[in-house]
Amino acid sequence: MKMHKSLRLVMGTSLVGLCLGPVRAQEVVTVGAANPLTGSLAAMGKDAENGARLAVEEINSSGLTIGGRPVTLKLDGKDDAADPRTATTVAQSLVDDNIVAIIGHLNSGASIPASKIYSGSDIVQISTATNPAYTQQGFKTTFRAMATDAQQGPALAAYAVDTLHAKRVAVVDDATTYGQGLADQFSQAIKAKGAEVVSRDATNDHTIDYRAILTRIKGEKPDVIMFGGADAGAGPFVKQAQQLGIVAKIVGGDGICTEKLAELAGPASRNVVCSEAGAALDKMPGGPAFKVRYEKRYGQPIQAYAPYNYDAVYVVVDAMKRANSTDKEKILAAMPSTDYKGVTGEIAYEPNGDLKHGVISIFTYVNGKQKLLTEMQPQ
Repeated sequence: MKMHKSLRLVMGTSLVGLCLGPVRAQEVVTVGAANPLTGSLAAMGKDAENGARLAVEEINSSGLTIGGRPVTLKLDGKDDAADPRTATTVAQSLVDDNIVAIIGHLNSGASIPASKIYSGSDIVQISTATNPAYTQQGFKTTFRAMATDAQQGPALAAYAVDTLHAKRVAVVDDATTYGQGLADQFSQAIKAKGAEVVSRDATNDHTIDYRAILTRIKGEKPDVIMFGGADAGAGPFVKQAQQLGIVAKIVGGDGICTEKLAELAGPASRNVVCSEAGAALDKMPGGPAFKVRYEKRYGQPIQAYAPYNYDAVYVVVDAMKRANSTDKEKILAAMPSTDYKGVTGEIAYEPNGDLKHGVISIFTYVNGKQKLLTEMQPQ
């Protein structure tokens, strides 16, 4: 029997449709990333964004299906310049972009004001902020990527007294939410350990000339000087201390504990002891392999926060999978029960969003490179 050509075409098309089934549209899900991409913290901010972007690229390459639908992740990266006002503007812009979660902001001074906007929109926020106030606001949306200053400050103080045998300590901070907060925690812990805080000075995060402060501190003959701030300020501070003949060890937190510090301080960096609110990269379960992937992708070393933001993206995706949804409210509802084994270690949360499992790492610098001195369990 002869079949009309057009009928054969219709039947053939129908058979193809039956074989292939309905075509499912690709859903694009946007995750925000807010970091200082300009200004004095740009190196750390770009490092943090790079970590998140690497995770997004890997997830998309492997293929992601949520609720039976193929999903493509999109990273919406914005510059908050580490500025509180800019951070709130950026946060509202990201909310308007319909993000389902935010990885950031990098620093406490940006994260805390921005957190109010994300909370009002039921958007998960995973931040590297270490100031305790970030998760003490009563928001169900705030989660951490690393330990807090309430853990880091006492650990650094314990090392200063127990290992460096400090009895007289001078404290300087850059007056930021992060720098002042860490300096406060350190000072309280130093006094509790029986050492004396001989002076307390505040500058600002744009200061590059510390010679007047350091000259006066030199006359106080401290055993240790604590600098609360970021590497952009700590580099000149450490270098000028050496130029003035100050022999006291200079200690600081994760804000100064970067590869950039050694570039800025030069050989004087060997006099620095700094802490990170997490494990050393080589001690992280997935650290060495992550380092290889990161350096292959970006052609530069990790500064500090890339592995934490990398894990944060995977934690959000894990919540999506457990919620079987890309809806932001359902992702948020799944977050408290997170138990994810990432590059940085096991990630699970206390009711307020703090990490359950943490470690504080203490470093120094040898020939311009970080060297792990010890790891301490937060108290």
